[in-house]
Amino acid sequence: MLTIQNLKSKIAQSPYQAYVYSYPHKTAYRPLTPPVYLPELWAQQDRQALFLYIHIPFCEMRCGFCNLFTTVSHNEDFMSQYVRTVQRQAQRMKAVLGDASFARFAIGGGTPTQLPIQHLETILNIAENTMGARLQKIPISVEVSPETATEDKLKLLRSHAVDRVSIGVQSFIDSEVLATQRRQSTTQVEATLTRIKEIGFPTLNIDLIYGLPGQTVNTWLQSIQATLRFQPEEIYLYPLYVRSLTGLGRTDREWDDIRLACYREGRSLLLSEGYTQVSMRMFRRLEEGQGINLSPSSPVYCCQADGMIGLGCGARSYTDTLHYSNEYAVGAKGITEILQAYIQTADESFDYAHYGFQLNAEEQRRRYILLSLLSDEGLNCASYRQQFGSEVYADFPELSELLVLNLAIKDEDILQLTEFGIERSDTIGAWLFSEKVQELMQDYELK
Repeated sequence: MLTIQNLKSKIAQSPYQAYVYSYPHKTAYRPLTPPVYLPELWAQQDRQALFLYIHIPFCEMRCGFCNLFTTVSHNEDFMSQYVRTVQRQAQRMKAVLGDASFARFAIGGGTPTQLPIQHLETILNIAENTMGARLQKIPISVEVSPETATEDKLKLLRSHAVDRVSIGVQSFIDSEVLATQRRQSTTQVEATLTRIKEIGFPTLNIDLIYGLPGQTVNTWLQSIQATLRFQPEEIYLYPLYVRSLTGLGRTDREWDDIRLACYREGRSLLLSEGYTQVSMRMFRRLEEGQGINLSPSSPVYCCQADGMIGLGCGARSYTDTLHYSNEYAVGAKGITEILQAYIQTADESFDYAHYGFQLNAEEQRRRYILLSLLSDEGLNCASYRQQFGSEVYADFPELSELLVLNLAIKDEDILQLTEFGIERSDTIGAWLFSEKVQELMQDYELK
């Protein structure tokens, strides 16, 4: 039950209790019995504005804060097997989808540019030639790292119409980076960022983390200032979350909680530099004439309503009623076992979802509310009414408590978070989770 009492108690704690970026969380997924036949599932979906995502689970190193599904234990032969499996999965999914079109495409990880260049090109060709994504007409984002974003790979990406490069820098202070068990130097990072700018990607996104070991508010601001020298179109400010089975999670140290101070100072600096806050983490700077690969007839992807096709071992797929994926792990042994099982998957098995979460009507509404409310657009009550045929405050009267606690304001038919509410997005997001999802997450045994 969502009540003002438990929301008050949550707000009184640190804003950084859990990392909320989607709903339901992957730790709420469970084996599907019986498996769901994908041709029947997708036949019931609107397939004209899908998001295509391809997951590459390889990195050159494992950062101390990382709990992503990725491995550093690989060689070129293993990567070749993986890419061939992605190709097999794509062929089955294309047959499942039939007449479908894609409004967005992203390659994430891991680190996609960890792939040898010929395999990276194969992944791009899978998207275009196998899945039918019109790469010249839609926005495309690829994650890179300072060590792997070589000139030849960046030029390959740009030649295939990739218009957004996202790079995890985390800090421009060498000692802070070293404390996260990450090997990179500021000199290397600056050279990579210069290379990205020279090749001419329309959108550069830089990720930074606050709350790192040894970091102060002043050194945090130094990292943001260093970032601004490269004039990125987007900057993500991530609070450090120390999670189980990660490198930092295995230490006994206490964490100095300067995160809220870092967030506020960082936010103030970026707003003063002309950036707009899109969410708790995302800041965007749009210049006159800047755009992305969108033709006037291109459909616009809406994360609250539209579906996602995930290819690759760690990718998730979304429909209205089912979110599904492979199993998830953080530990090296669990990841290796899941990867091996993926590579050995028979072609016909890709026609089924074996692991996921089925969304009933209430969960669909919660997802819509959560994804809307945590963005700068806010929750549009008229759009909710059109989507679900009911009134949001009748379905979830406890939302009015956000107004009472100054976490949100209501402007006509839009419910938007206040400045105070935005900085507590993760708390509000977790508060909106259903009891069922919370119980599944608490019972989940991390591998």
